[in-house]
Parts: sequence; C-alpha cells; structure tokens
Amino acid sequence: MDPVILKTLHLAGAFALFASLGASLLAGYSKKSSSILHGISLVLILLVGFAMLKKPPMGQSWWIIKLGLWLFIGAAPALAKRKVLPAWLVLVLCLAAAGAAAWLGLAKPF
Repeated sequence: MDPVILKTLHLAGAFALFASLGASLLAGYSKKSSSILHGISLVLILLVGFAMLKKPPMGQSWWIIKLGLWLFIGAAPALAKRKVLPAWLVLVLCLAAAGAAAWLGLAKPF
C-alpha cells in the first residue's frame, strides 16, 4: 500500500484517539461512544503502524517503545475512571506520550 495513505490513516487514527480521550476525560460526553471510538482508533493505529513497519526492516527497537506508549494511552481512560490519577494529569501524560511517539516515529533513534 502507498506510504502516504498509510501515514494518513495513522494520523487519522491518532486524531480520533485524542478526540475520544478528550471526550471521555474532560468533557464527560457519552462514555460508551467515546470508549468505542477509543478502541477503534487504537486498533487502527496499531494495524496501520505495523503495516508501515513492513516497508523498512523491523530490526530496529524504537517501535517496541512506541508499543509501550500505545499501551499506556490505551489504559489511560481506566486510570482516570478508577481515580488512580486525575483526569487532567492523564490527558497531559497522554499528550507527552504522543509527542514521544511522534518523535520516535520520525527520528527512529534506535
């Protein structure tokens, strides 16, 4: 598949993911619809991310760190719901994790 299409789908999944996080953590919209969007966007990001990894060799280890960041962002609504961390802090940590994931994807330092 064309790399431009893959990157566009990956970014669309990231935008949908943070729209669902904002809706569930801060605005208090329907938990069910934001949870559905959260799950669908996580799956989209994961599948398209692995499809993009098939193009260059997967011998590098930066993608394992991105997978850990993906897991944290996936568990973020549960952290806020169970009051492990305040919702605003969970969102700030998710934004920092997204910035780190973007840097890893662009720089591929390892």
